[in-house]
Amino acid sequence: MPPFPKKKRRLPRLPYGWIALLLAASWTLYALWPSPMPVETALAQRGLMFETISEKGETRAHERYIVAAPVPGRLLRIELEEGTAVRQEEVVASIDPAPLGERERQESMARIAAAEAAQRQAEARLAHARADFEMAKSDRERAQELARRGVISRQTFEQVQNAEAAGAAELEAAKFGVLVAASDVKLARASLTGLEAQGNSGKPIPVRSPVGGRVLRVLEKSERVVPAGLPLLLLGDPTKLEVVVDALSTDAVKVRPGARAWLEGWGGQQPLRARVRLVEPSGFTKVSALGVEEKRVNVILDFVDPPGPLSDGYRVEARIVIWTGENILKVPASAVFRRDKDWYVFVLEKGRARLRPVQTGHRTEDEVQILEGIEDGATVLTHPPRDLRDGRRVLPMAPPPRVAP
Repeated sequence: MPPFPKKKRRLPRLPYGWIALLLAASWTLYALWPSPMPVETALAQRGLMFETISEKGETRAHERYIVAAPVPGRLLRIELEEGTAVRQEEVVASIDPAPLGERERQESMARIAAAEAAQRQAEARLAHARADFEMAKSDRERAQELARRGVISRQTFEQVQNAEAAGAAELEAAKFGVLVAASDVKLARASLTGLEAQGNSGKPIPVRSPVGGRVLRVLEKSERVVPAGLPLLLLGDPTKLEVVVDALSTDAVKVRPGARAWLEGWGGQQPLRARVRLVEPSGFTKVSALGVEEKRVNVILDFVDPPGPLSDGYRVEARIVIWTGENILKVPASAVFRRDKDWYVFVLEKGRARLRPVQTGHRTEDEVQILEGIEDGATVLTHPPRDLRDGRRVLPMAPPPRVAP
């Protein structure tokens, strides 16, 4: 009897519901799987680095002269305009002197009396100094004889000699004091005589320019009565300019004469080169826009490049170099961030962001010096997102630039 044929074994069939569930789970897993985060990158590389301070400044004529009223009186209208060229000793203003009143006369007489009293005091000091010198001279002669006999020591004799030399110096100073006092008396008397002559002449007194240059500013344009010493005009040479920058005193201590600087924001396309000539030795107090009192110091810069259309009183923005380094490992400032008390960067390694602690040095607006933590040529992430974590897959938005060997 022939054997029965064997039945073929069939694989179990999965229900369509299970297939759909597996496909949905796979799609959900793919959707929830974190995709690479797009990031910007840059290279840590060595090069030249500058640390600067930035402050606002103002141009001014290197030599400025204020012409003031020599006497009180009625100032005649000044016809000169700003920018007018003037020669040395040229008349730039005229003043009708006021008549000498009783108060001015009494003041002048009092100045004469004070000068005469000072002269008599100087003459008395001269007589006292002459008597002291004669006595010191006699002491030195006696001491010289005693020293020759060996009665007094060499040290005592030298002390007597020093006393004579000091007496001679005091006598000479007293003589000059008498001359100064006599000159003051002559000046006071001449001042009274000049005021009386000017007040009675009826002619305007010419005010002359002390130097040749241009009128930078007319401080008193209209005709009016002015006191003696009132500033009338500001003169100078606008082609010889300097820049005055008022820096914080904490920054000014880092600035050295001869340091390089750049002038920006002056209206031109390119910054102008300048150099520090002087850091003024005294500071001043200035109230900031927020109402905070700050200690400021004027830093004076000289132009290296031609100033072009700049003139007196123009505004500029100065960047002054306070530190220069060569072969410095640096990264963009946007790559370095702080966590707690330490500084960190994200480094791109095999498509993932790796957190690295770094030790920083000098810092500018655009770059940061790296002392330890990463090597030259490392690719760092700039502007890292806040939710970026160590080990996250990232996608550089652009390949880093190649570094020439």
